Amino acid sequence: MRTVEVLVVGGGAAGIAVAASLLRRRSEAAVAIVEPQDKHYYQPAWTLVAGGLFDPSKTERPMRHCIPKGVQWIRASVAAFDPAGNAVVLDDGERIGYRVLVICPGLQLNWHAIEGLPETLGRNGVTSNYRFELASYTWQLVRTLREGAAIFTQPPMPIKCPAAPLKALYLSSDIWRRRGTLGRIEVKLNISGAALFSVPLFVPALLNYVDRYNAALSLKTTLAAIDGPARKAWFEIQNEDGSVRRVAESFDMIHVVPPQSAPDFVRRSPLANGEGWVDVDPATLRHRRYDNVFSLGDACSAPCTKTAAAVRKQAPVVATNIAAQLSNRQPCTTYDGYGSCPIVVERGKVLLAEFGYGGTPMATFPLDPVKPRRSFWFMKRYILPFVYWHLMMTGREVLAGPTGPARIAP
Repeated sequence: MRTVEVLVVGGGAAGIAVAASLLRRRSEAAVAIVEPQDKHYYQPAWTLVAGGLFDPSKTERPMRHCIPKGVQWIRASVAAFDPAGNAVVLDDGERIGYRVLVICPGLQLNWHAIEGLPETLGRNGVTSNYRFELASYTWQLVRTLREGAAIFTQPPMPIKCPAAPLKALYLSSDIWRRRGTLGRIEVKLNISGAALFSVPLFVPALLNYVDRYNAALSLKTTLAAIDGPARKAWFEIQNEDGSVRRVAESFDMIHVVPPQSAPDFVRRSPLANGEGWVDVDPATLRHRRYDNVFSLGDACSAPCTKTAAAVRKQAPVVATNIAAQLSNRQPCTTYDGYGSCPIVVERGKVLLAEFGYGGTPMATFPLDPVKPRRSFWFMKRYILPFVYWHLMMTGREVLAGPTGPARIAP
């Protein structure tokens, strides 16, 4: 059995960011990343791709160019964890030992949880900005739709980037409004939850844009099945008494967000909690039962928003605490639950929702946090992609590094 000092499971934003941050603290550390995919994606831009505002080719890069220098890339999938034996089992049966394990494989998109969805994705007017190639199909549908019904759905939480369904509706509707066709398009937003957004502070401003686009909002309404060729979708609606009724709706275009969960190999492992997430302390992001296991990003149990912005703050915390672990010290810095959703409400304006644990507002700038701004649009469109590729992914922690004695210079 080969062994590495620090084994990172997942080569997404969390895995690469934490590896880069760790090497800036402990350059001699032997780090390996287990990741089967050969491409890395900047997923926050897919909403802009769907609005014809971002080149899709600029959202992907070869994985080999993203893995930090000095980090070993194990191109394989994880099949199981053996925390008692300090080992990970790969899909070919090989065991990889570790001194410290970092789990950040992202979320699993459960397309099959909606009857008929996999068979019709990418055709028959059925799309989703949660898949690279489908964001361009969304743009094709938006720019060609002149009349009819457009439905946007949101499944039960948690999902990655919980505001993504809203962004899809807002940007599509704004395009139709600018072209003068919005009045001939029936826009619907069907949400599984009981509220438009999880943080009440931002709900009135977001509702104003729902009204502006004359969108019909239905809460406690979950997509259950879809027939692409027939252009029909079935929704389960929860009544006030808790009973559920099933209704059919016709569409010319439907943007679907799939139900999501931790990957199966995480959910069935001894490292998962009762809900299937890697069971971590929400402050230190260290596992509650195994001291040499950490987790960050979408698959961990920390009750925060599942966004790249959360990862940007989590990675330095985990890197600092791993460095302490390797020096036989206790975790020395904590994560406050920060996350943000730059919500594109129209072309050229973004509402920047920033909050921490419990939905506590955590604005970075001394501005009214509920007012959409052009400056935030510029940040979303131009600055954040640069921050992602050139700062976060290389361990440069501008406005993200932890406070305290372990902090490093950008």
